[in-house]
This record gives sequence, structure tokens and C-alpha cells, in this order.
Amino acid sequence: MAGARLATTLARSSLAAASASRRPSGPNLLASLPRGSSNMAGSIERSGSGGITRVLFCGPYWPASTIYTKEYLQNYPFIQVDEVGLEEVPDVIQNYHLCVVKNRRIDSDIIAKASQMKVIMQYGVGIEGVNVNAATEHKIKVARIPGSTTGNAVSCAEMAIYLTLGVLRKQKVMDTAVKRKDLGIPVGDTIFGKSVLILGFGAIGVEVAKRLRPFGVKILATKRNWSSDTLPCDIDELVDKKGGPEDMYEFAGEADIVIACLLLTKETVGIVDHKFLSAMKKGSYLVNIARGGLLDYDAVFNHLKSGHLGGLGIDVAWTEPYDPEDPILKFSNVIITPHIAGVTEYSYRTMAKVVGDVALKLHSGEPITEVEFVN
Repeated sequence: MAGARLATTLARSSLAAASASRRPSGPNLLASLPRGSSNMAGSIERSGSGGITRVLFCGPYWPASTIYTKEYLQNYPFIQVDEVGLEEVPDVIQNYHLCVVKNRRIDSDIIAKASQMKVIMQYGVGIEGVNVNAATEHKIKVARIPGSTTGNAVSCAEMAIYLTLGVLRKQKVMDTAVKRKDLGIPVGDTIFGKSVLILGFGAIGVEVAKRLRPFGVKILATKRNWSSDTLPCDIDELVDKKGGPEDMYEFAGEADIVIACLLLTKETVGIVDHKFLSAMKKGSYLVNIARGGLLDYDAVFNHLKSGHLGGLGIDVAWTEPYDPEDPILKFSNVIITPHIAGVTEYSYRTMAKVVGDVALKLHSGEPITEVEFVN
């Protein structure tokens, strides 16, 4: 049968093999972005024809998301979880009630085929690849999993520290020194005494600040709205200098390290551009754990080449999966990780429970409160 679903008992090894064999381009980062959000599910009809609610995971990447969700739902035979290749999604989406998009762009054409779909969601926060307006027109809810409640923000914050230490201590040069049997080189740098700009002080930014504070740094942060009801805690002890988007160039000029934690929106695509990088101190460092689209590729490349940018640590890139031959990866002061900032046992088990509970409530017709709906 064309577009046949993969068996639900796929092992990790087979998922890894599928990942290695499929190399699609990254999704269009801005299909259609939501203008607001809601924590209430509203009215969602009970799903399931023939007593089965079907859950579709798009593509082989981030295999633990599928594996852990299947494990969580293994005692519920009326929930069927399938993982389908990225190219096959348009051919089978009409058979499913819940879609976990991962890095598959869900555009208006695909949504029009999703005749039984009730909820499209992300295994995490970013839903920039989903055409929310089209989903709304077809009465399909779109949701993200709040990072502050699942351990995703904590995991991403730890990765930010990891990448920051990596570029400061010159990870690639260290690797070369080990291979050459050198000792005592390179001479790296410390976080201690640095000024750090957290670009986007949301759930991840807050967790980054908590972990940076013991290093003895000055923390600057930008956020669109600093009202107390948008913050999870009293941040006076975490942030030394607060500002809005209009202050980011001034703050960039003060910072030794910039950590990008922004959501990708129409306003933030390419926000780290030539103007921003030029405003940064010569020799300062840039870390991105949010979305590759925040950084203007040409601007970053040119500032690395000129030496103005002292180092780059990224967990996300402009096209995913990454091209291992990408010229940016050839710089000795660039380190990259394979989009795993939020991929930890803690966060992925918690998010698997969220997806599983959404499927169970969708099946029974109960209100869904575990996720944040944006339409």
C-alpha cells in the first residue's frame, strides 16, 4: 500500500538507520505563525474510528520521542502510534487524529488532507513549521508543550552552559591537542567575570540565568514584556540589567557572550544579523540553542572569517540535518551539537507522558490541559 505506515515496534537501531538514510532539507521556518495562545483546549470532538485513536510522528529524527511515547502507551491498545517517513506524511495524514510534527513542515496542502485530524502538536515548544491559520480554518487545534513544565527548559539551559564552556575553552583545538599528544594547550577563557546577554528571557532564558549566576557573571537580558505575570519568579537576583528588543544592540556592545534563547517568529527571523554582530565586542562569543533561523548565515560566516566573532556554539542550524561540509563548521572556533539541547531522559520521558495523555484524552473526549494551544 502506497505510504504504508512503519510498524509500531521499530527498535532504536532501525530508527537510527532510517535517520541516516533520509536527508531532507529543513522545513520552511515560517509557514504561518500564531499571534496569540491559550491554555484551554476548547471543544475537541472525541476521536477514533473503530475505537482506535491514531497518533502520527513525522520522520525518523529525534527517535526517542516516538519510542518513549510508545512505551508510555503500551498498555492502551486503543491508541496506535506510528512513525512515518517525512516524504510519506502527505500520503497518510488523513488516517490520523493527532500529529506530532517534529521537523516536518505542515503546510496548508497537507492540512487540507488531514480529514480526521483533531490536534497538531510539537514534541516541545517550536511550532513555526505549522500553518496555524490553515489549521484553524480546518478546525484543527495546534499546540506546543510548555518547556517550563517538562524539563525541556532545564535541559536546554544546561546545553547553553555546555556550549558556552566549549567555545570558551576551545573544544576543537583541545581535540586536536589530544590527537597530537600535546599538553597545556590551548589557553582558553573562563565564564567568570564575563558579561552575558541572554537574548530572549523566556522559560529557557530564566533557567540559563539561574545556572550562570554561580559563575560570577553580569547578566543582561532582553524581553518584550517584563511585567510580573509573564515571569515565573522574582528575577531581580538573576538579571543585572533588563531591556526590551530596542536595547539589544546596546546590550550586545556590553556583552562578552550572547546566548540566543528567542522563539522564532516573523519578527525574530535573522535578528542576529550584520548590524547585531557588528555591535558585539570584537572577540565576543555567540551561542544559539533556540532556532537556526535566528542567525543570518552570511553575517555569521563573515564575522567568523574576519575574526570579529571570537567563537560560535550552536545546537541548531539553518538547514537540518546539518551538512557536515558546511563552511561554517570548518572554523576551529565553532562547535555544533545535533539539535539535542532538549533531548534528555528527564525531558523526553516527561514530554512522552504529555503526548500520551493528550492522545488518551482525545480518545475519551476529556478536556486537554497538558499543552498550550495557540489557536
